[in-house]
Amino acid sequence: MSTPEPGFALLGSVGARPVLGLVAPERENALLLAIIEAVSNGPEVEPMAAAVARLITDATTTDVCFVHVLDDTERSLTLAGATPPFDRQVGLIQLPIGSGVTGWVASHHEPAVIVERKESDPRYVPIPALRGTEFTSMASVPMATEPGGLVGVLNVHTVARREFTNRDLRLLLVIGRLVAGAMHQARMHRQLAARERAHERFTEQVIAAQETERRRLAGDIHDGISQRLVSLSYHLDAVGHILRDDPTEAAAQLRVARELVDLTLDEARLAIGGLRPPVLDDLGLAGGLASLARTVPQLEVSLELADERLPEHVEIALYRIAQECLQNITKHAQASTAWVRFGTHEGTARLEVTDDGVGFAVGTGVGTGVGTGVGAAAEAGYGMQSMTERAELVGGELRVTSRPGSGTTIVATVPAG
Repeated sequence: MSTPEPGFALLGSVGARPVLGLVAPERENALLLAIIEAVSNGPEVEPMAAAVARLITDATTTDVCFVHVLDDTERSLTLAGATPPFDRQVGLIQLPIGSGVTGWVASHHEPAVIVERKESDPRYVPIPALRGTEFTSMASVPMATEPGGLVGVLNVHTVARREFTNRDLRLLLVIGRLVAGAMHQARMHRQLAARERAHERFTEQVIAAQETERRRLAGDIHDGISQRLVSLSYHLDAVGHILRDDPTEAAAQLRVARELVDLTLDEARLAIGGLRPPVLDDLGLAGGLASLARTVPQLEVSLELADERLPEHVEIALYRIAQECLQNITKHAQASTAWVRFGTHEGTARLEVTDDGVGFAVGTGVGTGVGTGVGAAAEAGYGMQSMTERAELVGGELRVTSRPGSGTTIVATVPAG
C-alpha cells in the first residue's frame, strides 16, 4: 500500500467498497458537521446515539455500528444506539464493565481491534441478539471526555475481513471524543431530570403523609375530645338544674364530670403525642425507646440503645417505626420476647426490632390475614406500608426478615445527618 497523504486519505479498499480510510478532507468535514448537528439536536441519549451510529456506518463504510453508553451506576454499559436491524435491541443489552471486548475497552480505556476469528480472542463474549458470528472484523474505541472520563464505547463491525489501521482508529477516536461531550451532557440532563422526578414524588409523599396525619388527628379530636366535652357540658347543665333540689344527685353528676375532665385531658395528651412524642424532647430517642418498651408490660423487651441524638425528623420516624413494630408484635406475633436495638455507624442510624413469635412468609403474609409477626395479618399491610414510608421519607429503607415459626426482624436504616 502506498503512503497516504496526511489526514484520513485513501488507505485501500475491500472489494468494490472503500475502507474506513477513504475519506477526503471535504468528506471529513461533512462527517464532523453532521455529527455536530446530530449531537446538538437535543439532550436525549438514545436519539443522539442512533443518529451517530447511522452517520458512522455511512461515513466509514462499515456494516454495523453499536453505541454503548455508561450507566448511571458506572458499573455497566447499555446499548443506547445501533444501526438497523439491531436498533430493536436498544436498551435491552447490558454489558458489565470488563466483560467482552466492549467491557475490556471500557475498563482499559484503550481501543481494540479483531481482524478475524473473534471466537479465539479471550476478550470476546458472544451476544446472540447482536449476531456477532455474522461479522468477521471489528474495531472498538472508548468514548471519553477530559472532565467527565469514560462515557461509553463505540463499536464498528464488517462482514468481510477488514484491516483497521491506526488512522482508522484515530478517526473513530476523534468521533468518539466529539460525541462523548454531548453524551456526557445528555447523561447529566437525564440524571437531573430523574432527581427532579424523585423530588416531586418525595414532595407528594410528604404532603400525602401530612394530610393522613391531619385526618387521623382530626378524627381523634372529633371522636374523643369533642364528644367528651359535649358529654361534660350535659352533666354540668344537669348539675345546674338539680344543685338545690337534689344535692346528692348533683354531687354524683360532678363526679362523672370530673372523670370526663380527666379522660379528656388524657385524650388531649395522646393527640399532642400524636404530633410529636414529648418523651423525645425530654429523653432523646434512646430514652424514648426505653419508655416505649415499658408500655407493653405483657412483653419482655430487651434493649440495646446508643445514647445519641439525631435530627428531630429522623428521631420521630424511628420512634414511630419502633412503636408500630411493638404494637404489631403484641397483636399478632404471639411472642414472649422482643429485642430493640439502636445505634449509629459511619453516618447511618440503624433501628432493629426482633421478636420470637410465630413469624410469617415475607411477601405473602401482608394483607392476606394469614400469618403473624411484626408485619403480618390483614391490618398489618397498612402498618408495614406506614413504616416503609416513614423510613423512605427520611432517606432510608426498611428491610423485613421472617419465616413461619422463626420470628420476625425489621431493620430500618436511615442517614443519621
